[in-house]
Amino acid sequence: MTDNNDQLWARRFRIFALLRISGLALFLLGMAIVFSDLVQPGGALGLGMVVIGCGLVEALLGPVLLRQAWHKADRR
Repeated sequence: MTDNNDQLWARRFRIFALLRISGLALFLLGMAIVFSDLVQPGGALGLGMVVIGCGLVEALLGPVLLRQAWHKADRR
C-alpha cells in the first residue's frame, strides 16, 4: 500500500467513525428530549421520536450508504 492509499483509508475511517458517533449523539439527544424537561416540562414525545429516528438512520444506514459510494468511486 502506498502512503497516499493509507491516508485515504485513514480519512475514510475518521469519516465513518464521526458518522457513527454523531448518530449516537442524535439518538441520545432524542432520548433526552423525550424523557427530560429539555424542551418542555414532561418531555416532548413527538419531537424526541423524530430526533431518535434521525439518529438511528444516521448511525445504522449512513455507513452502509458511505460504503456503497466509496465502492463506486473506487471502481472508477
